[in-house]
Amino acid sequence: MTADRDAILQAVSSAVLAVTRHLSVREVLQVIVRSAQRLLDARYAALGVPDEDGSFAEFVAEGITDKQWDAIGPLPRQHGMLGAMLREGDPVRLPDLRKDPRFEWWPKAHPVMKDFLGVPIRDGEQVLGIIFLANKRKLGGFTQADQDLLTLFAAHAAIALANARLYERGRELAMLEERNRVARELHDAVTQKLFSLRLTAQAAGAMLESAPDQAAVELERVQRLAGEALAELRAVIVELRPAELDRHGLAETLRKHVRMLDRLHPSVVAFDCAELPPLDSAVEVAVLRVAQEALHNALRHSGAAQVRVRLSYEDGKLALTVSDDGSGFEQVDSRGLGLVSMRDRAEAVGGVMTVESARGQGTTVRVEVGV
Repeated sequence: MTADRDAILQAVSSAVLAVTRHLSVREVLQVIVRSAQRLLDARYAALGVPDEDGSFAEFVAEGITDKQWDAIGPLPRQHGMLGAMLREGDPVRLPDLRKDPRFEWWPKAHPVMKDFLGVPIRDGEQVLGIIFLANKRKLGGFTQADQDLLTLFAAHAAIALANARLYERGRELAMLEERNRVARELHDAVTQKLFSLRLTAQAAGAMLESAPDQAAVELERVQRLAGEALAELRAVIVELRPAELDRHGLAETLRKHVRMLDRLHPSVVAFDCAELPPLDSAVEVAVLRVAQEALHNALRHSGAAQVRVRLSYEDGKLALTVSDDGSGFEQVDSRGLGLVSMRDRAEAVGGVMTVESARGQGTTVRVEVGV
């Protein structure tokens, strides 16, 4: 039992470590599954988190290749044994899954599974998901001791999963609060000034013929108000520099942003970065904003299954590339995808932006800036 206890502590440690590194829920799930597979020496392991539409919001597995997943098809729905476990909330241990009346069917490409052990992951009375193992490598199948070990492990996994979800929710709330703060700043610092500017301009226009001298005074006031509005707007824009850029720099800030989007969207969003030199503050802000806009376009408009972001440095130039395998488009300049503002941001720091896209061929946005 000492060896079993040590294995449990090591597996739980891996899951908790994933949370402390601020990884996504999906990454935490993968750590849990991999740890359970090693802990009980199973050929196959999986963990499913149900959604509200009769399918699974997340489903991760070990022991199945990417090629097999492609052949199996979409994520499973809550039918058969998986659905029964979600409804009943009890552990299930079987010598042959296929002989149980709750078993229904597998997709044609699904691997054959025989001995089976499944345990719910609970948060109080709520079933967060189910973790199951199949085909124990040691002859004889899963034992009662295996079930006890997996049940104990699932209790720790529930804590890790709940903490990961709380972390993600906290980040989402922080982002919402930041948006609200910026909206208040824009209203208080700029909007009222622009309102006064408009009224003064209207008054000057009305006086041009009847009181030109007074109109000239009002026009001077218009110029002053316009200058003040511009200065305050610039101050707000300076504050829009993400605080994480100061703490972590461009690469890590963008990496965290990509991780968040990967959690929130069905598309796979990946990030790759080469070693970068120290960057000018304005370059970091411009490249980050272009990347965010390009990611927004890809995730909201392209229908892409995969979106890839890459930062590289070569021959004195920083390069950002955001590519997707989505629907693409033909007339780049005619689409309202924020391309003009993205190009303006790039050019403002001496960069060049190019967009390559074709109908059905995806889109690639690339920015190069001399640093």
